[in-house]
Amino acid sequence: MTQLAGLHAVVTGGGTGIGAEIARALADQGANLSLIGRRRAKLEEVAGQIPSACIAPADVSVRAEVDRAFETARAAHGPIAILVNNAGIAASAPFGRVAEDDWRRVMAVNLDALFHCCQAALPDLKAAVAGRIVTIASTAGLRGYAYTAPYVAAKHGAIGLTRALALELAKTRITVNAVCPGFTDTAIVADAVAKIGSTTGRSPEEAVTELTRFNPQARLIQPREVADTVLWLCQPGSASITGQAISVSGGETA
Repeated sequence: MTQLAGLHAVVTGGGTGIGAEIARALADQGANLSLIGRRRAKLEEVAGQIPSACIAPADVSVRAEVDRAFETARAAHGPIAILVNNAGIAASAPFGRVAEDDWRRVMAVNLDALFHCCQAALPDLKAAVAGRIVTIASTAGLRGYAYTAPYVAAKHGAIGLTRALALELAKTRITVNAVCPGFTDTAIVADAVAKIGSTTGRSPEEAVTELTRFNPQARLIQPREVADTVLWLCQPGSASITGQAISVSGGETA
């Protein structure tokens, strides 16, 4: 019998990269999936690979859109038992050149959205046999990186919120954890590689080497490695794991 049979899981940013891989991993264990994200076509592409998956296009930084998306999800699969906050954006610039609008957008998607989605799901999670909140943070939430101040600040905030909620909800059946990948083989990292190349003249191979130098294993993390960590946190046997920020980074934060 699959571990998550019949449980309703909502994954934000579920149309690409890590989010899509998480959705497939949860579905493989029997969960009913609802995928939330801005791009309908990407959501539909992933949903086409997952029987009965529901899609709910929304900007998770806008509370009214989150509320509508969660109602769509409930209409399809009932109360929510698992919330995976995966949606995120990254930007790179020297701090002195960061525009206020860029700061706010990174904060809105990477941090404000967690507030919206956790609040929207909370009544269902409290009623669930074993509610789960898993936020995809980053090693940027555990350490600093130059030229990504808004992203680093938002991911530190994401881990802080995780710890606060874990303690507040510790006497319920809800666990709250963060997963912190290092540089992962996704479109966001592909964009970073392209930017390194355009600004420094390095080849794509040299740009990847620049990023993988942070990982003692000298490689990019694979999305499935992140998804498998999320899957573990969602299973019944992880009921004592809460308030943690689990680094999936080849030893970067050791």
